[in-house]
Amino acid sequence: MIRLFCHGIVPLSLLVSGALLLADAPAAKPIAPRGYVCLKAEKPPVIDGKLDDEAWKAAPWSEDFVDIEGDKKPKPRHRTRMKMLWDDKGLYIAAELEEPHLWGQLKEHDSVIFQDPDFEVFIDPDGDNFNYGELELNALNTTWDLLLTKPYKDGGKALNGWEIIGLKTAVNLNGTLNDPRDTDQSWTVEIFWPWQGLKEISTAPVPPGDGDLWRINFSRVEWDVTVENGKYAKVKGKPEHNWVWSPQGVIDMHRPERWGGLQFSTKTKGPVDLRPDPAQAVKDSLHEVYYAQKDYFKKHGKYATTMDNLGIASDRFPAKATIELTPRGFESLMPFGGKTYGITSESYFWKR
Repeated sequence: MIRLFCHGIVPLSLLVSGALLLADAPAAKPIAPRGYVCLKAEKPPVIDGKLDDEAWKAAPWSEDFVDIEGDKKPKPRHRTRMKMLWDDKGLYIAAELEEPHLWGQLKEHDSVIFQDPDFEVFIDPDGDNFNYGELELNALNTTWDLLLTKPYKDGGKALNGWEIIGLKTAVNLNGTLNDPRDTDQSWTVEIFWPWQGLKEISTAPVPPGDGDLWRINFSRVEWDVTVENGKYAKVKGKPEHNWVWSPQGVIDMHRPERWGGLQFSTKTKGPVDLRPDPAQAVKDSLHEVYYAQKDYFKKHGKYATTMDNLGIASDRFPAKATIELTPRGFESLMPFGGKTYGITSESYFWKR
């Protein structure tokens, strides 16, 4: 038996109280996604887990991570931040995770890594909510890479057999692992995700062009621990903490529409202005229709055919939204900027 989990599909025995989500739970009012300008590296950093390469000095740190639900919850007790670079070969990601208690147990590739404290990357280059990548790693540098066909709430499947082509990861510990006798400082992460491994999940140009905007987010899973028989142990009955770069608004990382924006720049030094996504209001509006339709279907056993049925005043949208029923459910359309944007009942988002 399986249940939906914040990070993926796991056996029922691994469920933690408070982490279970209803597949059709409506989203909270959207939180404006964060954005990051990714500069081009003059020289690629060495993937050794240490962030002392000259290349990283040019890359700005992100904002500190926050709770996955945003301001609804207290700020994380330990600081987490990330930075990124890119070149003609791929995307480089670095992260710093402050941690007084370094521990990890999982050593087998493709284990359910978030059962340890971990760092996670979620990326959807073309922003269509389908066929996106997820990477998790712990302080032992054990990795779990998986491909999501679509979000779990829409019936998506996790393809654990998928392997990121050319992936390189490394971890550096500022402290001692699995030793509760001392107080540790942090662990740092370096990731190299080649373009070759991103072409499989993207219809967007790879490598990207100047100003191209992708969807990406980062998550850190943290567990409350105690010491038993000289070893770290999770506090029984306590759910994990989910600390993220761009808040989701709900305890579910698998809502790609709420991820942050990754803006590429061909410049090697900043500052470079972050450009707002001109279509963000359209995306938010169509996702509002999507969630309203899910709620309508739950109540009536069918999808609405008009915006009035959904109780949405469409005149507050940037353009008029329409609804069409399809053999698979529905599709909502909105013209904007000379293009037509659409979303389906499975949350597939497109423009043409």
